[in-house]
Amino acid sequence: MTTDNILYTEEPMDGTSADLAGGWGELMRPRYLVSTITLCLGVALFAFNEFFISTALPTAVEELGGASLLSWAFTLYLVFAIIGGLVAANLKRRFGARNTLLAAAVIFIAGTILATVATDMSEVLAGRLLQGAGEGVVAALCYALIPELFPSRLVPKVFGAEAIVWAMAAFSGPLVAGGLTEHFSWRAAFFVSIPAAAIFIILVLAIVPRGVSGVGKPPVIPFVRLAAAGAGILMISLSGIAGGPVAMTILLVGAAVVLGTVVRFDRGSFNPLLPRAAFTGGKALGTGLWVILLMPLSQAAGSVFLVYSLQHLWQLGPTAAGALSAVMAISWSLTAIGVASVRSLALRNRIMLTGPVMLMVGLAAVLVAIGTGTLWLVVPGQALIGAGFGVSWGTLSQLMMDVSDDAERDRTSAMLPTLQSAGYAIGAAFFGLVGNVMGFGAAASTETMRFAMLVVFASACVVAALAVFFAMRTARLAHAGTKI
Repeated sequence: MTTDNILYTEEPMDGTSADLAGGWGELMRPRYLVSTITLCLGVALFAFNEFFISTALPTAVEELGGASLLSWAFTLYLVFAIIGGLVAANLKRRFGARNTLLAAAVIFIAGTILATVATDMSEVLAGRLLQGAGEGVVAALCYALIPELFPSRLVPKVFGAEAIVWAMAAFSGPLVAGGLTEHFSWRAAFFVSIPAAAIFIILVLAIVPRGVSGVGKPPVIPFVRLAAAGAGILMISLSGIAGGPVAMTILLVGAAVVLGTVVRFDRGSFNPLLPRAAFTGGKALGTGLWVILLMPLSQAAGSVFLVYSLQHLWQLGPTAAGALSAVMAISWSLTAIGVASVRSLALRNRIMLTGPVMLMVGLAAVLVAIGTGTLWLVVPGQALIGAGFGVSWGTLSQLMMDVSDDAERDRTSAMLPTLQSAGYAIGAAFFGLVGNVMGFGAAASTETMRFAMLVVFASACVVAALAVFFAMRTARLAHAGTKI
């Protein structure tokens, strides 16, 4: 792969190279069109599969039985997707991006076929495990390949295109999966990912060069640290289905200890899974990764509880509640496209700082809506939450690549989608614990439920405030030229 596309120094932090910014039409030129389609399709596999499966699984459980295993279909997928993301950079260096992507796509297809033809829930679970492992690697490497396949002036446009993919998945995914499940079978909703994965394999063969990234002896896969990280994520996921607040607390505290230990040992390893500066307070990369983790963590409060709150506090139907929930995705996509069109890198960096603030204000608006019963406040709240991600996510992701040196860039890029998934998982578990402690449950009265949701969204505002703090510190460190 050429090195001129990897260098990010062509756009200095002061924004003097604003005129070098590329337009949307450049992504459609022959040189970049196939690369754009390939990376967007890799993201689409992850996004659409998530909505297809979540929509079709309840019907599969009705046919196959094993309702008690339903949550495991999501838990195993998430755990192995995160593990796949963590090991993706090591696999890329050892086997090359092309071979790793092909193998991961084949694993994903194998898992999808197994889940599609399953005769009981245990086979569905095995398929979901393989899907997660394959998609975790694919998603991570699609991020890692962005600075290798595109010049830095086009990176914001790539993130904008991927935001469009997520929005399409959020809207059409449940609709398509619901139609396939209702008119054909839940197996059809599972199967539809296979042709897309096959096309992805063909595109990888066309655009990703042969060869292995890096020099020297290929790294040994750190299985012990991977297993420990997987155990920590599994503990977080299991806390969501634990028998009570005490068990949930024990699992979450245990997960924090395990994951903290993994990060500590990984930092001193000669073969790390994470960038060396990950989660440190004195490097732009370290504080920026905190933002990447904390923003989805805080937004998980809405992902878990908003639709339920709309239905039970305001007695909205599923369609209306789902529409209000989708405002966030619309806002994310529109603002991401707008920010990606800004030519000045310096201006994009300044706009980025408003993202966590908008997220915090949006969560506060939802909090006030719940406390006062003012339904209309949910709309601007959701719009601000989505805009917070839209104005900051692509630029922040590019900044994380910018402040990484060549040796660390693969690990940093692969960390971005992995850390996003981890943030949602931790947030879902944490806010689930907060809600349960505050009395949330099917038998809770309306006032008890309202109080529980007030505490949940107030906690989310606190987490978002932490993201604001780390975002400001990241900007200062990046401006000072601090690198890992």
